[in-house]
Amino acid sequence: MNLETAINIAYQTLIKNNIKSALLDSEILLSEVINESREFIILNLNHNISEKEYDFFQKLIQQRSKGKPIAYLTGKKSFWNYEFYINDKVLIPRPDTEIVIEQILKIYKKKDKISFLDIGFGSGCILLSILKEKKDFKATGIDISDDALKVCEINAYKLGVKNRVRLFKSDIDKFSKGKYDLIISNPPYIKNLDLKYLEKDVINFEPKLALDGGLDGISEIRKIIKKSSELIKNGGKLILEIAYNQKKEVKRLLIDNSFYINSVIKDFANNDRCIISTKIAK
Repeated sequence: MNLETAINIAYQTLIKNNIKSALLDSEILLSEVINESREFIILNLNHNISEKEYDFFQKLIQQRSKGKPIAYLTGKKSFWNYEFYINDKVLIPRPDTEIVIEQILKIYKKKDKISFLDIGFGSGCILLSILKEKKDFKATGIDISDDALKVCEINAYKLGVKNRVRLFKSDIDKFSKGKYDLIISNPPYIKNLDLKYLEKDVINFEPKLALDGGLDGISEIRKIIKKSSELIKNGGKLILEIAYNQKKEVKRLLIDNSFYINSVIKDFANNDRCIISTKIAK
């Protein structure tokens, strides 16, 4: 069978199952199977694939038709300037989260050395991207998931920053190592009752642990702010990713815990996405 026929069959299967990006997904998955670029596929539609390759391709298409995200099927996701190993035990990095990296690089443009903490690092996409951009920064990461720890360690090794990061399995409540110039977190912030309204690709496949923010959506954020006020140096920055409707409540929590609000940054859809604050002495 040639590439064009394989793509057409896959496209029809995905369209029937309401996969909006059916053609793109078919091309990405086929390029994974035959270990060639999408460009190669587009330019060589008459190229034949083996029966074994086609069987594997069909298995991937069947999984995608049930909503399994492309990143979990390929085991990788691009974020910032790098490619991260991903599996279904960690949240898939989102383009909106790159705003956090942009802000950090802007704030610490003239700083060569800082020590920072990432609370709930998941795949390590935020933490490790910063270490790649700033060669003398040192990082500590905590996460309650053993699986996240393994994924992040693989990515730290792949990106060549393993010697500048310490990773711990810990809840933020129980963590007390060090004082930091910067603390960052992209915590679970979706209300428990709102989880069912997420797209099927998300709720059926991504880890609920990384999504569920409790009854009010801010139970994890509340813990992070309280503990960060102890772990951060005076004048240090706390940068949080939040849901579009949490600005008011999170600002109040920050102020109550001796943080000054520097700014609230909007995402690509013009929703409030990220709060930058500074620890002030009581």
